Amino acid sequence: MKILIGSDTYYPDVNGASYFARRLAGGMREGGHEVHVLCASRNPRTEVVRRDGVIEHRLRSVPVPYHSGFRFSPPPFLYRRVRREVEHIEPDVIHVQSHYFIGRALVGAAEKLGIPIVATNHFMPDNLVHYLRLPKRAESAVAEQAWCDFTRVFNRVDLITAPTPFAARLVEEKGIERGVIPVSCGIDGRRFNPNNDGDGFRQMYSIPEQPTFMYVGRLDEEKRVGDLIRALSLVREEVDAQLVIVGHGHQWTELIELAEREGVEGYVIFTGFVEDDDLPGAYAACDVFCIASVAELQSIVTMEAMATGKPVVAASARALPHLVHDDENGHLFEPGDIDALASRLAGILADENKRARMAKRSLEIVAQHDIVEVLTAFEELYELAGLLRQGGEDLSGTLHPTGTGADRIAAFDAG
Repeated sequence: MKILIGSDTYYPDVNGASYFARRLAGGMREGGHEVHVLCASRNPRTEVVRRDGVIEHRLRSVPVPYHSGFRFSPPPFLYRRVRREVEHIEPDVIHVQSHYFIGRALVGAAEKLGIPIVATNHFMPDNLVHYLRLPKRAESAVAEQAWCDFTRVFNRVDLITAPTPFAARLVEEKGIERGVIPVSCGIDGRRFNPNNDGDGFRQMYSIPEQPTFMYVGRLDEEKRVGDLIRALSLVREEVDAQLVIVGHGHQWTELIELAEREGVEGYVIFTGFVEDDDLPGAYAACDVFCIASVAELQSIVTMEAMATGKPVVAASARALPHLVHDDENGHLFEPGDIDALASRLAGILADENKRARMAKRSLEIVAQHDIVEVLTAFEELYELAGLLRQGGEDLSGTLHPTGTGADRIAAFDAG
């Protein structure tokens, strides 16, 4: 099968949609498919790059305002360029990861050329509107308009998926006119597993041997990393703990200053951006993974930590409770409740037997998200999209992937 994946954000961008798109492309290529990716270039020029067998068609781009490191391919003439690329590639199926510029253009091209199209939603306005620097009241209005624009684009595709049942219900409530199929972003157990060694990572960043909780991801407002720093001083009243923050973002300087104000600067280690190849060792270097984010449609980093055999303390928000089952593989806390966050962290860090029990449960839960099953589910969806396009009927409300795909949906609904 010749697959074209369209994504407005792609490697080396650091976010869940980018990571998923790249791993999907690589996995489909390993499965014997011819895989093309249409995405923004890293410079003002259009170029074609072959990376690990995947052919990347990178369209000329410009920087995203207020979001350093990200670029996008804007109109004018984008639709013409995208259609020209699609006609040249001649894909059997198109899989878009967003409704933004490239995704929108691909939906239009697929309609005109009669190509089956699948869409996966990674969009949630919470992750974007604060970059506009608007008053809170205006943010709500902008978010609602963004959802309306999203539904206008995604209602034109053959099949829609989302990473979790929460994410599927969310877009259905916003106006998607067909059933949305939950299919996980998946996790590669070959790379992230409890046998990984964290010694090299600890040495690289001079991380002392003491009870450690860790966050991995962007340092941006909706991730609420500051809550972890505020909780650390309370955790240290009971456990000689430290916090390792892996990643970079707009709040980097602000978070360093917060650690100083909280009097815990000697116990917070900021690694900065860590290459993907070093991430397995990062998770292995901690005792507990912690995420306070209130804007997760799934959370790939949480799954990576679980696959490494780590308990998780997470905000009881959005899709995180699908992964973190309270008092089974970790604990949940109400967003913003620093006392509860600290209490749950201290309880796990101080009890080795509890950590071992929760680590085992993390491995059991995350096993449902194996990337091999995810790739199989998407292969089945691509075939279904072709049948829908040929038949001209809207059967998406009754069709689900068979085999592992159906098992995955049942597992999600049970979780």
